[in-house]
Amino acid sequence: MKKSIRILLYTALLSGAVLLSQGCGGSAEDGTTADNDVDTSDSRAQGKPSDGENTSSDLACPSVNGALRVEGTQLVDKNGSPVQLRGISTHGLAWFPDYVNEACFQQLHEEWQANVIRLAMYTAEYGGYCTGGDREALKQLIDDGVSFAENQDMYAVIDWHILSDSNPNIYLEDAKLFFDEMAGKYADSDHVLYEICNEPNGSTSWSEVKSYAEQVIPVIRAMDEDAVILVGTPNWSQSVDQAAADPIASYENILYTLHFYAATHTDDLRAKLSEAVDGGLPVFVSEYGICDAGGSGAIAQTQADLWIETLDKYGISYIAWNLSNKEETSAMLKSGCGKTSGFVQEDLSDAGRWVYQTLRN
Repeated sequence: MKKSIRILLYTALLSGAVLLSQGCGGSAEDGTTADNDVDTSDSRAQGKPSDGENTSSDLACPSVNGALRVEGTQLVDKNGSPVQLRGISTHGLAWFPDYVNEACFQQLHEEWQANVIRLAMYTAEYGGYCTGGDREALKQLIDDGVSFAENQDMYAVIDWHILSDSNPNIYLEDAKLFFDEMAGKYADSDHVLYEICNEPNGSTSWSEVKSYAEQVIPVIRAMDEDAVILVGTPNWSQSVDQAAADPIASYENILYTLHFYAATHTDDLRAKLSEAVDGGLPVFVSEYGICDAGGSGAIAQTQADLWIETLDKYGISYIAWNLSNKEETSAMLKSGCGKTSGFVQEDLSDAGRWVYQTLRN
């Protein structure tokens, strides 16, 4: 098996959260106060299976469910049966490459009960794919991640992680070349999904995102005519209402992403989601957190639970941000944890323990 190629990260990057202050996946709009800590009285918080918990055999997985597609608002498997993907996103591959390893993915699948991993490749930040990063090393990390996911019978999302670049059209040509290569490589891989623009933000409009998508999607389709493709929405992937009003009609198997951070985004965004889905828009929550939109602050467990209840009601897939030990609330691991696999409960942050419990429930 290929070894992940490590990419040097300057210490200054780890300590600077300026780019993430707009939201690891949300906007900087004001929200509600975080409510309470993770309840650790449940047996799941101690890593002990309890009645009614998922087991690996309950999870949608490529070996059983095969290639996925979109029917109506629902993600379905090769037989047309509804499936739900629930899992975890890496942090930036250039910054935290060591978590892309076989043992880590195995634990996430077998113990955490995750059936999808999102491989987040930043485009414009330090070490980004389009800003001087080592492209071959980044692609090798994606190759490793896709391979490890396949070995562990998990789905994998290849994420073109725009953030500080705000408008996906800035690096349109790079995106087309990247996805041409990725789709050509993974056209026969049933477990791969493509996320073509993480979080359009700032003044970027839906018409601009749609124009970008209508140029990138055919590049993927030329190689993989049935691949599931995730398209971001404006305002840090919150404006699913705009996509619902003017969806991409020329292509099938398209999902529109919504991102939320539970301490910031509450009833209003849930109502927007429900209205969009009830109106026929297929949605995928490719990134969420249970803290504020900047990835920090206190945990909002009550709001987080309400979000998961809503997503489960609609059968919407969801992926938690982020697999790292970065010193921020949204990280799955405590900042002092030096492990890259073999995590025990004491290694997990409060957010990590909540995600662990939720995935196993």
